[in-house]
Amino acid sequence: MSAKAIGEAVSGAPSETATPLKTQLRRAERLKKLKYGALIAPLALFLLLTFLWPIGALLMRSIENPEVPEALPQTLRALAGWDRQALPGEDAYAALVADLTENKGSRTLAVAAKRMNMEEPGFRSLFMNTARKLPLEPGVDAREGLLEIDSQWGELGTWQLIARNGRAYTDYFLLAAVDLYRDGAGNIVQADPSASIFVDIFVRTFWMSLIVTVWCVVLGYPVAYLLATQSSRVSNLLMIFVLLPFWTSILVRVAAWIVLLQQGGLINMGLISLGIIDQPLQLVFNRIGVYIAMVHILLPFMILPLYSVMKGISPTYLRAAVSLGCPPFKSYWKVYFPMTIPGLAAGGLLVFIISMGYYITPALLGSPKEQMASYFVAFYTNETTNWGMAAALSAVLLLATLILYFVYNRLVGSATSGARPR
Repeated sequence: MSAKAIGEAVSGAPSETATPLKTQLRRAERLKKLKYGALIAPLALFLLLTFLWPIGALLMRSIENPEVPEALPQTLRALAGWDRQALPGEDAYAALVADLTENKGSRTLAVAAKRMNMEEPGFRSLFMNTARKLPLEPGVDAREGLLEIDSQWGELGTWQLIARNGRAYTDYFLLAAVDLYRDGAGNIVQADPSASIFVDIFVRTFWMSLIVTVWCVVLGYPVAYLLATQSSRVSNLLMIFVLLPFWTSILVRVAAWIVLLQQGGLINMGLISLGIIDQPLQLVFNRIGVYIAMVHILLPFMILPLYSVMKGISPTYLRAAVSLGCPPFKSYWKVYFPMTIPGLAAGGLLVFIISMGYYITPALLGSPKEQMASYFVAFYTNETTNWGMAAALSAVLLLATLILYFVYNRLVGSATSGARPR
């Protein structure tokens, strides 16, 4: 060995090959990361196309407002500097006449009229009737001609509505989804009580979902504990009954509950034959029937997460607590129950989120008073073809779900951080 190499070895100075080795190591790490990225790229692309992109498109639908800018471009340019405190000038009337004349009989004008009719009933008739009577006679003043066709063109609110919808994006649908709207001055105000329905609908949705979740916890926790503590043979047999609802169509299950719960159904007839009641009970087409069917359908979603957690808890923990003098119930509450909170949290959150999106069960087993937010999303999608309102209701429901998940995760996470014995 040369004197230089011996000196470097003794002094600990880096050799000339140290830097290339580090570079090679970094290159190898980068290649490894690229390989891992290539493996998960198809999954990431699949999630992007089937999950993230549809949600993003849904959220965009709730704020998109292209109809009026496409139909009235000249009018909106004329209203660009308008203060909305008094009627606009003659140039705005002339621009409106030009836009209506140009788009007369077109789908663009019909769609724009329908869009503004959502905010102000009668606006579609105003637009279409005015367009049919255009163009004006030569030499007729635009303002006078429009006022002669319909005096509503002389109202400030008509022009404020046009100006308010002059942007490509709007908060109208999102505000309407929580019973708010913008007045003529652009201020956000509470909707009239007679027109305020959506806040009550969301409260009803959350309340019914909470009741269903509570009952699933009450019924599912003992069943999960029974499954976890029995022998494999008995546990597998009981698990078949738990999984049976998964093998049956929801429509079949709902129809079965209608047969069981109706006034001439098996349950009422059985209670009458036993002398427990004299008259049939109203158990269907009300909230009781909806609760019963939803709990039955969603109960496995509570049992399975609980069972998976309970199965991993060693029974020696309870025996150790009892052997140290702790009473059985206190041992269960202080030792066993905290370790089941992750399963309880997962099952509760799963049941609650699924409940909020239920549509078929309340529609078939409930009355109009039991319809949840998903019913109105379907109504605006299929009946009125109001995609903006349907998307806004879905966006509010999604936002509430995300907030609930964040709060629930923080609370349950802090509660279970030290639950498992060490």
